[in-house]
Amino acid sequence: MGPLAGTKVIEVGGIGPAPFCGMLFADMGAEVVLIERKSENASPLDLPAGDFSKYSIVHRGKKSLAMNLKKPEAGAALLRLVSGADVLIEGFRPGVMEKLGLGPDECLDANRRLIYGRITGWGQDGPLSQCAGHDINYIALSGALYHGGPRTSAPAAPPTLLGDVGGGALLLAVGLLAALLDARQSGEGQVIDAAISDGSALMTALLVGLQQQGIWVDRRQSNFLDGGAHWYDCYECADGEYISVGALEPRFYRQLLDRCGVGNDPDFAQQFDATRWPSQKEKMAKLFMGRSRDEWREILEGTDACFAPVLSLGEAPRHPHNRARQTFVEVDDVTQPAPAPRFSRTPGAISGTPPANGEHTLSVLSGAGFSEQDISRLRAQDVI
Repeated sequence: MGPLAGTKVIEVGGIGPAPFCGMLFADMGAEVVLIERKSENASPLDLPAGDFSKYSIVHRGKKSLAMNLKKPEAGAALLRLVSGADVLIEGFRPGVMEKLGLGPDECLDANRRLIYGRITGWGQDGPLSQCAGHDINYIALSGALYHGGPRTSAPAAPPTLLGDVGGGALLLAVGLLAALLDARQSGEGQVIDAAISDGSALMTALLVGLQQQGIWVDRRQSNFLDGGAHWYDCYECADGEYISVGALEPRFYRQLLDRCGVGNDPDFAQQFDATRWPSQKEKMAKLFMGRSRDEWREILEGTDACFAPVLSLGEAPRHPHNRARQTFVEVDDVTQPAPAPRFSRTPGAISGTPPANGEHTLSVLSGAGFSEQDISRLRAQDVI
């Protein structure tokens, strides 16, 4: 099931964007084998005691093989798995896989058709390539963070979404899929260097183009898409909740004004006069504070006023639109986003709950041709 059925992926366990990319492949039908650290709690984060594997949504549908990659024998075993794989995903600092004897040279020698996907914050080379960092740092350097948030406070962006997921995992997935198509024609694999700083910079292409035309001011909350305009921002309501409006096109702007009861107010006549935006925003803020979020939903939701309530992670699954489209699903009592995008002929699906650490070690090795003696030897060597 899924458009990637028959594709075999090896994901060398880590945190951040690599597991999300692996989840995308698993949702689309690929067989994803997650190579995890051989320990009771394989997560590098300091998690409380207990089995919380079912909440590791990014590992849904994967198989877990627990292995101590620091053992020399582990490298040889993994290379045997690589020889039958289509894709390898790893997210370590540059040079770590090479030290383990599992770099691109060794893996492509084992399988010349392999697509070797590498994802880091700063890339495989460059002055910062060996420095630690996280999502907030990568999007800060790329320029993607700068226009997030009001001018009167520090820049802000939704955690992990713009960098790790958008500029990282999604672009890595695009690169892997493109390379898979090429490999089917050429018979040759290649290495994908996906840097979150590169990817998040790419995501600013529209804004960079506007800025260089002189249409976009390089100052936060001063433009029509960054909260500068009164018709494209979030507003607090009487109950302390928030709504969003984004009425960019004049006909949608007119509907917003009419439905809010200010269609005849001359102060709102000039939609794109940026000099008037500050005073117009004050009036809009006062207007929206006059009703609760649900009252504004009654007035604006389902119209062309370009409106949506600002929902929390807990609220989003309960919204009627998300419920109708089954945007969120429940698996093993865990509510989670459903696979996306949607395919008409080969739909993706959540093929299983996130595995426990090492749950599929024996079945994966046996399926890859390891004999009972091979497996016993790896266990005796403390590899598995």
